[in-house]
Amino acid sequence: MSILPKNERKVAKETPRNFVIFGGTMHGKTYFADEFPNPLNMNTDGNAEMIETPSINIRNERNAKGEITKPASEILIQAITELEAGNHTFETIVIDVIDDVVTLFEQEIIEEHGVKNIGDIGWGKGHQTHEMMVRVLVMRLKELTMKTGMNVLYLSRVNVITENDVERYVPSLKLKWLNIVNGNSDYTILCRKVGKNYIRRVDSKRKNYTRDKVDDERIAKLLDTVSGAYDRSQKTSKKEQDAIVKEEEKQQEVERALKQQERAQAVEDTNTKKEDSKPEGDKSTEPEKEDKKEDNPSPRRRRRRVATE
Repeated sequence: MSILPKNERKVAKETPRNFVIFGGTMHGKTYFADEFPNPLNMNTDGNAEMIETPSINIRNERNAKGEITKPASEILIQAITELEAGNHTFETIVIDVIDDVVTLFEQEIIEEHGVKNIGDIGWGKGHQTHEMMVRVLVMRLKELTMKTGMNVLYLSRVNVITENDVERYVPSLKLKWLNIVNGNSDYTILCRKVGKNYIRRVDSKRKNYTRDKVDDERIAKLLDTVSGAYDRSQKTSKKEQDAIVKEEEKQQEVERALKQQERAQAVEDTNTKKEDSKPEGDKSTEPEKEDKKEDNPSPRRRRRRVATE
């Protein structure tokens, strides 16, 4: 039987199911996650008993000797497998927080190999295993959404960076891991507390979503509370695009020149320090070479001819 679909346009399903929600401590990200339908909180803070949402503590379980007996990765996969089976009433799974899950995976690998740092595992196998574990988790959660229609929420903390003298808020999850998670998410949403007000703002999204095409009214209403959720991306003209590219190239050239100057200055400073650190007697300079010419060169000796009889 052929697996190819019919060559005809179909009505797209636009209900977003995968979200990255980030923000500072007590800035409303967990509260926002709790508003999603029937959530299950996979909690890494160890306070699962302190929140009303049904939750599971995600940690590396240890015995009396401090050895890992049940790693966090096993707990997560077991929970996902049970959710896939469908014998439950949960509709949303919350990874709270994904930053800690990545750290727990790294800790598991380090202790399994008996090293102090993941980089101590030969041939880069530690880093490869770590990346694969994160990718497998994200893909299993993506499959969970596809099979059951469950919502998946990745919660992250926040970092503040400065670009062109303007502060910008970004997830604290390292870029390497953020790219993996974001690549399988529909929305990235920032939660912030400004004074006494709590705001929710779209940081990025997979596409321009239209409210009337979101077939889950509960998700649509949640997105109604997020600034920019249904805003359409502005089209850029070819002229504007060329101007942006030209400006970027100019900026890159300036940055390249500055870095070259910094490197040259660093080399010069290093050489100066080395020269200054030498003892006074060791500072040698090449002697000036002078071509001395004799005023009265000695005449050549003439060979005495011996008369032969």
